[in-house]
Amino acid sequence: MNNVIYLFLRRLRFPLITLIVVYSISVLGFVLIPGIDDQGNVYRMDFFHAVYFVSFMGSTIGFGEIPYEFTPGQRMWTLLCIYATVIAWLYGIGTTLALLQEPIFGRMLRRRSFISTVKQMNEPFYLICGYGVTGSVVVRQLVRRDIRVVVLEIDPERIDALEMDELPVSVPALCADAQLPDLLDAAGLQHPKCIGVMALTDSDQVNLSISIASKLLCPERMVISRTESDITTANLQSFGTDLVIDPFRTYAQYLSLAAHAPYMHLVYDWIHNPFHRPLSSVYQRTKGRWIICGHGRFGRALYRAFDESDVALTVVDIDAKKIEDIPHQVTGVGTEAVTLIEAGVMDAVGIVAGTGNDADNLSIMMTARELNPKLLTVVRQNIHANSLVFKSSRADFIMEPGRIIANRILAHVKSPLVPVFIEEMQQHYDDVWAHTLINRMSRVVGDDELDSWAFTVSEEETPAVMEAFRQGFELKLSLFFKDPYNRKRNLHAFPLMLRRAGEIEMLPGELDLIQPGDEILICGLNKSNRRMQWTVNNYNVLHYVLTGNDASNNLLSRFLQKRSA
Repeated sequence: MNNVIYLFLRRLRFPLITLIVVYSISVLGFVLIPGIDDQGNVYRMDFFHAVYFVSFMGSTIGFGEIPYEFTPGQRMWTLLCIYATVIAWLYGIGTTLALLQEPIFGRMLRRRSFISTVKQMNEPFYLICGYGVTGSVVVRQLVRRDIRVVVLEIDPERIDALEMDELPVSVPALCADAQLPDLLDAAGLQHPKCIGVMALTDSDQVNLSISIASKLLCPERMVISRTESDITTANLQSFGTDLVIDPFRTYAQYLSLAAHAPYMHLVYDWIHNPFHRPLSSVYQRTKGRWIICGHGRFGRALYRAFDESDVALTVVDIDAKKIEDIPHQVTGVGTEAVTLIEAGVMDAVGIVAGTGNDADNLSIMMTARELNPKLLTVVRQNIHANSLVFKSSRADFIMEPGRIIANRILAHVKSPLVPVFIEEMQQHYDDVWAHTLINRMSRVVGDDELDSWAFTVSEEETPAVMEAFRQGFELKLSLFFKDPYNRKRNLHAFPLMLRRAGEIEMLPGELDLIQPGDEILICGLNKSNRRMQWTVNNYNVLHYVLTGNDASNNLLSRFLQKRSA
């Protein structure tokens, strides 16, 4: 606040000096100029009456001549003072209005208000740096889950977009450069309620600076960063960044699953993507030769992922030197039919239009589809503003980096157990196992969004469960899946994984006994998550779920017993 006052006083020093000088001279003149009282005697106005008269005269209120009628000399001085004080006031008011309209003053006021709001936050929150495609999706999903967020964004248009978004809660936001450590600190980096920092800007260098500053100022704070460079990825991982997301590598792994393990790909998609693919999409023919158009970062990441899965590949690129070491390669853009025919589009099962140009990618996809209507099409979208065109293209897969990163972050925020589950599934299970799992997921949620969540059996996350252990209860995993409104009904959810002392059990049985310290990953409908949280945090509810009776004869107990009767 001191900076705001300092700027205000510095800009108004000349108007204030002018007012003080004009008023001082005016008061002095009325004290020195002699007048005539009601008895005809000469008198001189004292300082109190002079200040009083100049005060209402300068504001043009006009209460009249005091304490006696003025002499011509006093009236002449009054005329001069009226014009002088009015001009001084106009000068001061005009300067003040000009200052209030200056962008720098507005920014300082907004920054002060922002800092004050962040300091007063008493709920856990994430600090989001960057409100582009990725940041906006992450913010909406976190707010939807009743998780508070604070936003730093350097582009004022994006800040305006945030303010116009119809979010259910207020999101403190500041237009500022997030790579400056003092701004990160002002935005709540060292606030005790800050859960973590997400570096989601469009610049790898800025994201790297944010991550370094966060780890230096708060080593224990979770840091998530996006990157589009192998060098930056290695740098971020070198100092312990909790989650580094490369959209090209992430999507390459995602797409390679579709090519060699379609059911496992659907499991991955349902857990990570709120708008997951339908179960029927798995029946498309995905095994066979694929064509990759464009051998940039995305193309190289895709080539590595497909090659590790023994998928037959042909690479098309306009730069022959980039692909000279690839066994099956064709030089060209891929927008021409002759190039695609040479690449084997007539016999291929899928094509990836992965260049850095949206127009070329759409042209490649449309040309390939005309040559082979049964072709599975994957198209890379580089510019978010082209979303309407890409949605109308009827491509089977649209690769948009911002949303890929957002979905991966949200899955990590739900629980760090999600990537552990995915890795365990890919390493130790086959597509038949995944087929069984995706059918079970479909039966539980139908066409609704599949949500996932996790908790650790501990005093912090499940106090009711720990109290039940102290009361001597033997608890089974099934208790988490009973409806607290009616214990005879089951929630629309089931366990995905249980980790105990580092040992992982996939799809544990609901009759398994649980122990303190167990980490449990669950999937199902979001409303089941809310009811489950009630069970594990309220001992009376948990006691009702276990025994059918509440631990105390209160209104809640009678209500639950009435509902279950």
